[in-house]
Amino acid sequence: MLLVIHRLHKLVGTIPFRIARLAVLAIPGLMISSVSKADIEPRSYSNIPTGVNFLLAGYSYMKGNVAFAPTIPINNAKLETQSSVFAYVRSLDLWGKSGKVDIILPEAWLTGQAEVSGQQKDRDVVGFADPMVRLYVNLFGAPAMSMKEFANYKQDTIFGVSIAVTAPGGQYDPNKLVNIGTNRWSFKPEIGVSKAWGALTAEGAAGVYVFTDNNQPFQGHTFGQTPIYNLQGHLIYNFTPGIWGALDANYYAGGSTLTDNKMADNSQANWRLGGTLAFPITRQHSIKLYGNTGVYSRTGTNYDIVGVAWQYRWGEGL
Repeated sequence: MLLVIHRLHKLVGTIPFRIARLAVLAIPGLMISSVSKADIEPRSYSNIPTGVNFLLAGYSYMKGNVAFAPTIPINNAKLETQSSVFAYVRSLDLWGKSGKVDIILPEAWLTGQAEVSGQQKDRDVVGFADPMVRLYVNLFGAPAMSMKEFANYKQDTIFGVSIAVTAPGGQYDPNKLVNIGTNRWSFKPEIGVSKAWGALTAEGAAGVYVFTDNNQPFQGHTFGQTPIYNLQGHLIYNFTPGIWGALDANYYAGGSTLTDNKMADNSQANWRLGGTLAFPITRQHSIKLYGNTGVYSRTGTNYDIVGVAWQYRWGEGL
């Protein structure tokens, strides 16, 4: 799958640049990141016309003192993760309100070293990460509209909600501490607000991750985790229709781990900052570049992420 991203990059590079006439061409708030607890996703609560489909493929590179899931209780982890993602997004009319559904299938290659029980261990593993499904509904300020109606839409204030569900479908070996999958379910309800002043938009969201237990952990009978609380904020500027950039911030806290009901002192409190740039290649193809870095971490799990995503859209009115 990682080879597919390279081939897509070569293909997109041959398409002549042409500015799209509709800002909706930009990728609708799907951040390709291996660490879902560190969500930094601008434009998640923007309005898009109903009946539009998006196919996305992305690649990201992560390096630093973190495992694939940043809550794994290991020390001095120096790991590199390369991940690719395929996703499908469909805009919806939900009882007159605009919404969308995301279906996300990630894959990753993880390699590096970490200390386990005082001993240095190597790990090199490739596989699928846990799949995710998300549903967004804009409850206020973003009515469901056709492509023709959307051409006259001007955003003011949007208020929305979402729910994300992650299933235990990724690579997991109970004999290894570091894995790509987590062997558990997670649920994330979230509320979001977006306010536009001409070309400038401010967006914020607050959510909480809730986890089921992992009943096949490394060295134990059960592995649990307290909820992780997540805040993110974005300042988004639309340079021209279809081209936009964002300054992004994220804070997440909580997530103490429990092995056989014994809680560890590893509650998180992390700040991350980053940026995003999206631009069209043709009316139906677009590219998004992004990156973010840790600026503070209570548990020392600072890491850097850079990535690129390609999008193709089709549907009613295109």
